[in-house]
Amino acid sequence: MKLAVPILLCAIMFSAEAPAAPQSSSPFLGRWSVDVAKLPLPPEQRPKSATMTFSDAGGGKWTTVVDIVAPDGSVVRSVSTYPLDGTPSPVTPDGEYDHVAITMPIPNVLIMALSKQGTPGTTRIFTLSPDGKTDIETHVYQTAQGPLSMKTAEWKRLP
Repeated sequence: MKLAVPILLCAIMFSAEAPAAPQSSSPFLGRWSVDVAKLPLPPEQRPKSATMTFSDAGGGKWTTVVDIVAPDGSVVRSVSTYPLDGTPSPVTPDGEYDHVAITMPIPNVLIMALSKQGTPGTTRIFTLSPDGKTDIETHVYQTAQGPLSMKTAEWKRLP
């Protein structure tokens, strides 16, 4: 009997299915726009617009394109292609962040970690609404004064 329990545990452990890779039909794929009016920033500091597009790059990778129109009208575009397994991948051009690591533990949650020159920068957790039309971003970061802080942003799916 003493031998039966470890054998049963090993059998269960090795028979468990590996987590499935996110399907190309993920509800995150598509184009999103942040609700600028709801950003937790003074109106004069808010961007005029921000869009984010998630697309299937093939080979188990996704590409994300972020376009931000700053308050002065200048445009910043960041692009990254990455596997959804948390492996760090470059962000181009090298702007506020130069690497991203992304994973999707469940179909409606995407976790994004960003860094600059090897130093952690921010973690963003994106959670989709049940209807797939709204994406709530929780942005976790360290302030210049030292303590951790969180803010949220609401993204809407674009046609």
